[in-house]
Amino acid sequence: MNDPQFWWYVSRASAIIAWTLLTATALWGVLLSTRVLRTADNPAWLKDLHRYLSGTAIAMTLVHVGSLLLDPYLRDQAGFGVAATLVPFASEFKPVPVALGIVALYLMVGVALSALAARWLPHRVWKGVHYLSYAVVALITFHAALAGTDPGTSWYTVLSTALIVVTALAVVVRLLVGTVAAQRRRSARSPRVARGNERLRMVVARRVPLADGVLGLRLVPEGGGTLPVWTPGSHVVLHVPGGLERHYSLCGDPADRWGFDIAVRLAEQSRGGSRFIHEHLRVGDPLEVTTPRNRFGLEPANDYLFIAGGIGITPLISMITSLPASRHWSLVYIGRTRRSMPFADELITRYPGRVTVHASDEQRGRYPAAAAASASSAEVYCCGPAALMDELAAVVPAGRLHLERFVAADRTAGVVARPIEVDMPGIGSLRVPADRSILDVLEDAGAPVTGSCRSGVCGTCELRVTGGTPLHLDSVADDAEKDAAGVMYPCVSRALSPQLSLDL
Repeated sequence: MNDPQFWWYVSRASAIIAWTLLTATALWGVLLSTRVLRTADNPAWLKDLHRYLSGTAIAMTLVHVGSLLLDPYLRDQAGFGVAATLVPFASEFKPVPVALGIVALYLMVGVALSALAARWLPHRVWKGVHYLSYAVVALITFHAALAGTDPGTSWYTVLSTALIVVTALAVVVRLLVGTVAAQRRRSARSPRVARGNERLRMVVARRVPLADGVLGLRLVPEGGGTLPVWTPGSHVVLHVPGGLERHYSLCGDPADRWGFDIAVRLAEQSRGGSRFIHEHLRVGDPLEVTTPRNRFGLEPANDYLFIAGGIGITPLISMITSLPASRHWSLVYIGRTRRSMPFADELITRYPGRVTVHASDEQRGRYPAAAAASASSAEVYCCGPAALMDELAAVVPAGRLHLERFVAADRTAGVVARPIEVDMPGIGSLRVPADRSILDVLEDAGAPVTGSCRSGVCGTCELRVTGGTPLHLDSVADDAEKDAAGVMYPCVSRALSPQLSLDL
């Protein structure tokens, strides 16, 4: 340390190491966010490595800053003090390049703090702050090129070129994969995107009883061939005679591209859909089926708690099937009788130790699902009776609770329906009376909108809100999520404002 150039060497080395680690952090973040490493199951150690790289990069940056303060040449000859090191444009030594480095330091700390506070921050806030990582790498690149003493040397040229190329490729991959993923999400969220190819001609290939009152169907393409890609939690719509449309979750393996598997419970007060399927649909009969849609997607997590009530097991089956063997998860399956619970025995046999079956005819009392969910730190996925989901919603934070409703929750208490003025491009201004839905009025006016369940649960009628304030009365998704996406479901929802502007 008696060498007058010691701190200069420390400053150079720590700067290069920090830049390399920041590039590796950004690259690793891209690999995680795009799930390029999904074949490795995206386990916790991959995220831990990302955090380690980020933390080490910050540590080396602080070493770089400290060495600048301790460098006698910069301190005595260039007047490089605390202010010049920590306040942008306070340095007389290369003020702009130094300011770029200082701003990058503060942005880096902000990103790191947002990562530590991720569980308390809204996901969109965390994600927006995290995108600043790309700005950090860009600022560091210019800072290193303009403020350092090594640019122009052969080794620096090779290293800096490699880091810049890696960063550029990472950004390109992130943009391309992100664009594709966004298109898939929009397709899943808005069935109108694929209006021309919405229906598939299929035939019943297999028809088997799964439990008391539950029929399993295997549907395959008419004429053979493969089916569209679908993700765990997806559902399809069966178009049965009489103009009826019935939504059923896919309960097979998402990797199976040759057929759709569904389970249909005979409703006690069937309006014709499930009764027709149980009593009249036979092997070889044709059906029109929509391409899969997903509003109950399985998000990446380290731990899952699945809770099923009755036929609500169906969307969870595809989720469980898609998970790697090493992923931690557990299932609570609740039903009235063991004989009425499809897949119960199969699940217990296939996944010993992970599945809890609570049948009311075998065990007394209600299963404490809410207590189990609130005590767990896992992501909770539930499908079943409204009472079960309402019970969970009361105790589980919304950020880790994912619900799939077959019946919409009643959200009309205290709501007084009033007339609304609705504008839509190509349709004009329409008056919606208090006793009619927005969807009905739009359809009567010839608007290219589609309705299915008409009760606020399927999401088929989604429209973009371009003006006004909607009053969400549906059960498709969380209200904050709908507001953030700028959408509403006009089959049941109204407006808080006297006028709404809507678009496809």
